[in-house]
Amino acid sequence: MSTATKAVIRTGRKFEQVLQGARQVFMTDGYEGASVDDIAKAAGVSKATLYSYFPDKRLLFMEVARSECDRQAYETAEPTDFNAPPRDILRLLGRKTLEIITSEFSQRIFRICVGESERFPELGREFYQTGPLEGRRRLSEYLRRSCARGELQIEDFDLAADQFIELCRVDIFPRVILGVDTEFSQAEIDRVVDGAVDMFMARYGT
Repeated sequence: MSTATKAVIRTGRKFEQVLQGARQVFMTDGYEGASVDDIAKAAGVSKATLYSYFPDKRLLFMEVARSECDRQAYETAEPTDFNAPPRDILRLLGRKTLEIITSEFSQRIFRICVGESERFPELGREFYQTGPLEGRRRLSEYLRRSCARGELQIEDFDLAADQFIELCRVDIFPRVILGVDTEFSQAEIDRVVDGAVDMFMARYGT
């Protein structure tokens, strides 16, 4: 993470207002179309207050993305009993992964990062670090613990984590990101996730 991003002030009673206002405007207008004036208005703060938290729009966008990634990571990890059998854990994580991928916010953030990647390559890089890379790290940690208990046999934990995530994206992610479909039945999700778990366990199960 860049030094500039670390310098963001994340305290103060107006901070959450600024984030919520920015989230609303970025979702509606995208990164390029979002203006500081509109964000300040949506947040109910002055431009001076907004700038006291975020010196530029890029930092504000990254903070919105980071906070959403943190929320999703928390929701993915907290309710989960990681001592359950790997098939049960992986099935649960696979479904939660698809919930994130198919959410409107995730789709919009992804498109913004891709659309702005040539002019602002740091947007994509930082979003990758706070989102997909953090997801891989958390899954790798679980896989290590499962291997330590003798439930799985894995040598390259990062590769295995990436493979499982990609298996969960099969068919659904291209349709989502290209706007072919926006909603999926439980049967469609179960088909993809159960197939991902079966293939993963066939490779790494004991």
